[in-house]
Order: sequence, then structure tokens, then C-alpha cells
Amino acid sequence: MAVREVENIFADILDRAKVLDPVNTRKWFEELRVVHLSGGSLEIGCPDEATAAFLQDNCKSSFTRAAQQITGHLVTISFNVNSHKKSAPLAQHSESRFKSHPDYTFDNFVVGPSNRLAHASCVAVSQSPGNTYNPLFLYGNSGLGKTHLLHAVCSEAQKKFDTVVIQLLSCENFVNRFIRAIEEGNLAGFQSQFRTVDTLVIDDIQFLREREQSQEEFFHTFNALYNNGKQIILSADCSPAEIPSLEERLTSRFNWGLVARIDPPSYETRVAIVQKKAHLRGLSICDEIAEYIARKVHANIRELEGALTTICAVATTTSKQITLELAQMALDGQIESAARHISITDIIEVVTSHFDVRLTDLQSKKRSQSVTLPRQICMYLARNLTRHSLEEIGGHLGGRDHTTVMHACSKIGQAKDSEPQMHVLLGELTKQITQVPQA
Repeated sequence: MAVREVENIFADILDRAKVLDPVNTRKWFEELRVVHLSGGSLEIGCPDEATAAFLQDNCKSSFTRAAQQITGHLVTISFNVNSHKKSAPLAQHSESRFKSHPDYTFDNFVVGPSNRLAHASCVAVSQSPGNTYNPLFLYGNSGLGKTHLLHAVCSEAQKKFDTVVIQLLSCENFVNRFIRAIEEGNLAGFQSQFRTVDTLVIDDIQFLREREQSQEEFFHTFNALYNNGKQIILSADCSPAEIPSLEERLTSRFNWGLVARIDPPSYETRVAIVQKKAHLRGLSICDEIAEYIARKVHANIRELEGALTTICAVATTTSKQITLELAQMALDGQIESAARHISITDIIEVVTSHFDVRLTDLQSKKRSQSVTLPRQICMYLARNLTRHSLEEIGGHLGGRDHTTVMHACSKIGQAKDSEPQMHVLLGELTKQITQVPQA
């Protein structure tokens, strides 16, 4: 097959993949190159490891479908870095080598009055890990950019210090690895992995609550790193003093360095965020549309991006240009009804019907996956589609406390961001819920 023919086929595959998966489409897709196409396999060259990892984790399914639709044959997809200069992690820390997210950089972070201190402190830490603010503790409600900043500071530090060993993970992952290490009798290996890194970053540290043994282990890990001048960065949805059931000695240590709060973005910042998110997807939207979205969505950045995704999806399915009228058609009613009229009962009815479970199951103490998943989805949707407090949502679902609801919202939110099928499912359930006739 001639080179020109292969390039034309790949261009068609790329265009089809964008249509199949507008949510994960990015402007830098234009930098992708076909390395090899023959014998039912397509190797795609990526500019760096971050983009290759993003495509592998989020877009492999859509690229596979696109390739099969264009070629008419079964095609397997692989994403590899163009450059031969691939950074080889140290064997001792192969599991803890930081895997960056191509969207989560300082350049892509919109700075405003609500997050200026957090952003500045992360930039400072990335330039001099262990010496500027240690520990660095970021807190704020879900969807305000904490995870973005954590990835950005790690990505920048790794660029500046090529041999630095960084471990970034969620608190839940840290706890699960600790439990697994105990079960396998490999506590020494676990301690070696976490106590010898140059930078340890843990997202959602509030989930250490009520985990006495995990708190004990993290206390000693914290001390080992701090005493060796290694950087510690933590994030939570509340300040250290407000984390329930957290040992005082940990609360005290979390306050040793800088504690920076992130608040919901102002109107002007929301407009800039919408424009930035559109640019990342290669979309060109006018100021009027960005301002409309910013007026409609107030809560957080994740919802701003969700609104943009909805508009993009409507434009794709209707084959229309993105105009103010189309944006209004896509969002009008959806956001208004979500904010003002939808009840938790509406959400529970749709979710229980979809998963074929009973309300009594959701309100029970059952922890099987068939019950836990729909229960967590109910909490996530109630948090995003109603004005009920965390306590009220937990009360409707068996009297669970607000920390359980926060955990569920965080887990489903992460699944939505990383799993295309969860993103689609939540969209379908939201559409059914918003179409429920209101009394």
C-alpha cells in the first residue's frame, strides 16, 4: 500500500474517531501520525508518553471502531511514542513512575481570584520540590481543579528534574495497596515504594478517615519523607481540621506547610475556562456562547465541561454548527429543571429501573457491586441535579453520612472521566431523569 494511500486512510480514521468520541477529542489529535498499517494492525505515533497513555486509556475503543468502519476489516490499534528517546523508569520504582495527563498542565489551567494562591504555590513547588512549601495542602469542593493542579505540578517537576521519582495516586488507592501489602506479607516492599520517592502526591486524603491502621502507616510515611526533605502534596474537599476522625497528629502535620483553598470560579473565570476547554478540543466558539454557558453553570469546572460536552454532542448528532441558538437548545430546560425541579425520588426511580434493584436494597447495608454501584450513581446524580445537601442525599439512601456521599460522588466522577461507558450511562440516565414529568 502506497504511503499516500495509508496517510489518506489514517486521515479518514482520525475524522471518524472524532465523530464517534467528541468527548475525548483533543486539538493535538492533529499531531498523531500513522507508523504502520497492514495485516489488520494500525500503529499510531504519538508526540509523547502522556498523549499515548491518554489515547490508550480513553480512546482505544473509538479508534478501533473508526478503523474497522473505514477499512471494512478487523483492526487492532496500538499507540506508541514517535521519539526513540523514551524515558526508562528506575526498576525500583517502575510502578510509581508518574503518568501525566496531557490536559492537566499549568498552561491549560485558568487562573482567577478563586485559585490564584493554589496555582502559585503549585508552580513554586514544581520548581523546587521539598524546599518551598512542604507539605502543600490544597482543598476545595469537587470539580474545582485540584486534580488538575496535582498533575500539573508533577508533570512540570518531571520535565525540570529528569530523574525525579514521583508517586501520584488517590487516597483510596494508597489504602488498597496498603491492605494488599498486609495480605501478601509484603509490608516492607510497600514501605520501600512509598518512603523512598522524591515526591508523594495523594488526592482526596480525606478518605483516610476512620482508617486507624492506614493513618498509622501514612503518619510514618509522612515523617520519613519530610525528614529526608522530600515533597509531600495533598488534596481534600475540606481543610485539615475539618476532616472527620483524622488523628490530631496528622492534622497538625498537614498544617506544617501551606494550606491553600480553591473556591468556585467567578463569572469571568468561568468564561475563560469554557474557552480554554473548547480550545483543547479544537472547537471555536464565540464569546457569546462562552458567556451563556458561564451564566447557566455556576457550581464547578466539571459541570462547565459537561455543558460544553452536551453542546458538542448535539452539534455532532444534528450535523449543525455550534451557535448560540444551538447552545440554548442543548442546555435550556436541562440545567433549569436539574437545578429547580428534579427530586431525589425522580433519580431513584430511574436508576432502580435501569439496574433492576429495589429502593430497599439501596437503603440497606448491602455492599455487593450490584447494589453499591446504583447507590453511588444515585448519590452522584442527586448531588449534580438537585440542590439537596450531602446530609439530605445520604438520608434518602439509608441514613448515610455526608462523607459516604462525598466518596460516592468522587468515585463516580472519576469513573465518568476515565471510562467512556460510564460517561454514556450517566448521560442516558440524566436524559431520562430530566424528561420525567414534573408535578
